Amino acid sequence: MSLADYIKHFDPHAAVVHRPFVIAEAGVNHEGSLELAKRLIDEAAEGGAQAIKFQSYKADKIAARESPAYWDLSKEPTTSQHELFKKYDKFWKKEFEALKMYCDQVGIEFLSTPFDVESATFLNELMDVYKISSSDLTNHPFIEFMCDFGKPILLSTGAANLDEIFAAVNLIKAKGNPLCLLHCILNYPTPDQNANLGMILDLRRRFPDVVPGYSDHTLPGDMGVLETALLLGAPVLEKHFTHDKSLPGNDHYHAMDREDLKHFFQRVDTLFGRLGGFNKQALADEAPARRNARRSLVLKRDVAKGVALTYDDLTWKRPAFGISPQFIDEVIGKTALDNLATDAILHWNQLS
Repeated sequence: MSLADYIKHFDPHAAVVHRPFVIAEAGVNHEGSLELAKRLIDEAAEGGAQAIKFQSYKADKIAARESPAYWDLSKEPTTSQHELFKKYDKFWKKEFEALKMYCDQVGIEFLSTPFDVESATFLNELMDVYKISSSDLTNHPFIEFMCDFGKPILLSTGAANLDEIFAAVNLIKAKGNPLCLLHCILNYPTPDQNANLGMILDLRRRFPDVVPGYSDHTLPGDMGVLETALLLGAPVLEKHFTHDKSLPGNDHYHAMDREDLKHFFQRVDTLFGRLGGFNKQALADEAPARRNARRSLVLKRDVAKGVALTYDDLTWKRPAFGISPQFIDEVIGKTALDNLATDAILHWNQLS
C-alpha cells in the first residue's frame, strides 16, 4: 500500500495497533553521489522500509549566509547552516527523477521533502505525498502552496507549541488535504529521555481525526523507541537512514541502517504475535480452563425430591460442568425432580 493510500484509508478511531509504515529518511546522506543514493535505496528496501525519503533544497534558498548551527558540533563541525547545505545541494530535478525511476524498479516508494517552491513544483510529478518539515511548520504561505497540489500531507511538529500546530493543522484542513501529524523532537541526536513519546497521546487526543505518526532523531539502539511509538498509536514512522553509521557529520551519526531496520521489523513481528486479535473473545486454547476453572452451582446440603431450592441450598464450585452461577436467580424456586445429595453439581434436567 502506498503512503497516500495508507493515510487516506487509516481509521484513527479503530481500537487496534496498526502495522507500521516506515519511511527511511535518507535526507542528503547520499552526499551528492547518485550511486550512493541508489545504494541507500537498495538497503532501505532490503531492510523492509516501505518508503525512502530524500531532501530537495538549494543552500541559497533555504538559509541566509549568517545561519548558525543548531546540531551537535562534535559530530558535525560545520558552524553555518548555509555552509552545510551548500555541501549537499547538488541534486536537483534530473537527479530526483532518476532516483524516482530507480525506486520504482526496486519496489520502494520515493519521497523527498521540498524546502522551496521550485523543488515542490517539480516533485509533484514524482510523488503522491508532501512532507512538511518541522522547520516549515509556521511557514504558512509555503504550506498553502504544497496543499494546493491536492495530495496528503505529512507534517512534522518538532520544536512546536500547540498554538503553532493548531494553526498549521487548521490551514491544511481548510485546504482539504488528508493529514498525518508526526510527533518530533528537533534535537540531533535526541537522548531517549527527551523523546517524550507521551506527546503522541496528547496529539492523538487534540487531533483525533488525523493520522498519528512519529519522526525520530534518537540513536537507533535496539529500535525500542520506534516500537514504543507504534504501541502508543503512531504507525507512520520516519527515521534517518544511512549505509554507514560510523561516518562523521551530517545525519549519519543518529541514523539507522539496514540491519537496524531488519531488527525493528523482527521486533514488530514478535509484537504482533503477542498482540494477536483485537476483538475480545475466548480462544479455543482456553476451552479447558472455561470448563474446569469456572464454577457451577453446587448443593450445600441434601435436597429431597419435590423440594423447592432456596438461596441457602446453593453454593458455587469448580468445575463448570453444570449450571453456571450466572443463572442462580432462575434456579431458585425450582423443585428437585429426584433426591439430590450434598455437593452435587446441578444440571437443568434435574430441576422442574
